[in-house]
Amino acid sequence: MTVELDLSIRQGATYRHIVRWETQLIAYKPITDVTQTAPVVVTATGHGIPDGWKAAVVSVKGMTQINAATPPKKADYRPVTVLSADSIALNDVNAASFAPYASGGYLRFYTPADLAGFTARMSIKDRIGGTELISLTDANARIVLDDAAKTITLLLSATDTASFAWANGVYDLELVSVAGEVTTLLSGAVSIIKEVTTTP
Repeated sequence: MTVELDLSIRQGATYRHIVRWETQLIAYKPITDVTQTAPVVVTATGHGIPDGWKAAVVSVKGMTQINAATPPKKADYRPVTVLSADSIALNDVNAASFAPYASGGYLRFYTPADLAGFTARMSIKDRIGGTELISLTDANARIVLDDAAKTITLLLSATDTASFAWANGVYDLELVSVAGEVTTLLSGAVSIIKEVTTTP
């Protein structure tokens, strides 16, 4: 499913945007401990969640304040900081005043897509079907695919963005498998934020 996302790029600054491709397969990793700390630390042996991925906490007993809705809402999925193969922190959750953890619960997250063998391409045009303003691909290093981290990074240098003479455009981001299957991950509008500080 294509996600509609508008992008803003500051002229004259390095632009970096990380995309994470979630599949529709949901993983559940059993929780064995949740700390009464800020940030909260969740133990789930062999969780397998990449750093920065989003997860929700469900079905915990005792510390019920940490549980997501059933089913979880989009806002219930929070980015995780991986501390080890068995524990993660939710940096925006202060559990110091929550009830003590008693038992049970799961980390719930959408499993990452396997990026091995994929290529990526993204075109920014002045309008749909119009003139291309800039091309981003893994071949020109403006897109970086990292299968270990499960990240797709859009990367424009400060030199790239300083050269933009346009203010608005449209784009889509496509991933192409070894078999030639094309998946459109993102699409939307692009706007340029004009720089204030310039190189003399």
